[in-house]
Amino acid sequence: MMKKVVIAAAAALGMSVGMHAQNLDPDQIQHPSPDSWPLYHGDYSGRRHSPLKQITPQNVGNLGLSWIFQTHQNASIKSSPLLVDGILYFTVPDNVWAVDARSGHQVWHYHRASTQGDHIGHRGVAMYKGLLYFTTPDCHLIALEAKSGRVRFDKVIADVNRGYWMTMAPLVVRNHVVVGVSGDFDNLPGYLRSVDPETGDTQWQWDATPPAGTPNTSTGGMTWMTGTYDPDLNLIFWGTGNPTPVLNGTTRPGDNPWTCSIVAVNADDGRLAWGFQVSPHDTHDWDAVETPILVDGDFHGKPRKMLMQASRNGYFFVLDRTTGKNLLTVPYGPTNWTKGIDAQGRPIPNPDKEPAPDGRIVAPDEGGVTNYRAPSFDPKTGLFLVNARPSWSLYFAKPADGYYGWAGADYGVWGKSQIEAIDYQTGKIRWTHDVGPYGGAGVLTTDSGLTITGDTYGNLLALNTADGKTLWHAGMGEGMQSSPITYELDGRQYILTSAGGVMFVWALPETATHPASRGR
Repeated sequence: MMKKVVIAAAAALGMSVGMHAQNLDPDQIQHPSPDSWPLYHGDYSGRRHSPLKQITPQNVGNLGLSWIFQTHQNASIKSSPLLVDGILYFTVPDNVWAVDARSGHQVWHYHRASTQGDHIGHRGVAMYKGLLYFTTPDCHLIALEAKSGRVRFDKVIADVNRGYWMTMAPLVVRNHVVVGVSGDFDNLPGYLRSVDPETGDTQWQWDATPPAGTPNTSTGGMTWMTGTYDPDLNLIFWGTGNPTPVLNGTTRPGDNPWTCSIVAVNADDGRLAWGFQVSPHDTHDWDAVETPILVDGDFHGKPRKMLMQASRNGYFFVLDRTTGKNLLTVPYGPTNWTKGIDAQGRPIPNPDKEPAPDGRIVAPDEGGVTNYRAPSFDPKTGLFLVNARPSWSLYFAKPADGYYGWAGADYGVWGKSQIEAIDYQTGKIRWTHDVGPYGGAGVLTTDSGLTITGDTYGNLLALNTADGKTLWHAGMGEGMQSSPITYELDGRQYILTSAGGVMFVWALPETATHPASRGR
């Protein structure tokens, strides 16, 4: 396989490649500064909420393009960049870039060609001290030197020949680099693995399901997306994917733990502290890998350490993250597949809504009411903001396909995409904002009252968090498949978005960012 690192000429950039420290201490991850975005979600909580407030509902109409960067790749950017010491790091499958956050000039580009594994997309990198960690479609974890893009180590995490692949951004917790696997074939157990950041050696592994071949159990439970972490509890929170066979549950009786679940594992040894199954015995491919957002606050008048998830199956959950006890389960889109909620707060599947040869009308469709696009939580309003897609579908079982594999089909009947603002105390939807027939982007909120997202038509949107009304928009030529981030450098706030293979960075005119007008 070809490996290539291109380092931009310092003279052409008017800067020294080595002028930046490009080093991230674990304490900086736990306490991010305004001039950084050191994790996939920005911080350990997963809230994607920024304290920055230079860009406000009153002046966002003056937002303009600061710079763009083109990857010249066929793949769309789905990653959330990291920002450390003035350098942005972002990815598409098989590629990592380091780009100056002030100018958009390339510092270096790493390319590793792989032909195996699914190249469906890539979420980004993680960083520990001077190293970046990057997963590949053929299931390698590669450590790159942040200053140069040179390879420090290359470790195999899973066997691509069995049907595994990897798309996720790792999660760094102190001296642990935590990665998860992807895949949709039968007899593939999902798992999380923690490796040593200096050597790549395995520290622990947590398996979502029993070993393949265990009687009356399922496989699956892939760990597609990046989780979150509570330093006080020393617990990592992660969502897991569907069981397999996917639409045929007859060969896997019972609830099929821990598929379609939110789990809490100890960061030091990988032991399961608790698990909460959002879709017991899933037969509709509703992964529960959506971001488990961590919020500290009152719930119905009592202080709680909470975990919130808007899950693909159409339900919004609030849990006590110390114990996994359910506090709230409520639908946030059409859901006709249950017979109610059990004593644990879990939806009760209705057998009449399982895929059948003559078809079943089910809400939501296979894509779910939400999917991989990141949500946000705004602490000022208590609103959970999520890219949602109310939908209906026809599910079919196809016995001719056998007991294994997909063993059926899903045909969309109707759906639309919208941003929903959910009151976490009640689950009531306070407002919605239409973003088109299908798609949209992840969500970012700020202390100034802005919600930043995108629509199906290729527009970047700035909404008022309080009521969802459009304050400003700009066309990017293509829909955003990533989630926005924001940062401040030299007293100037930037908003970073992407569309297709192009990175866009936005800011107010420099005259509008004088200290007297920052509103901080």
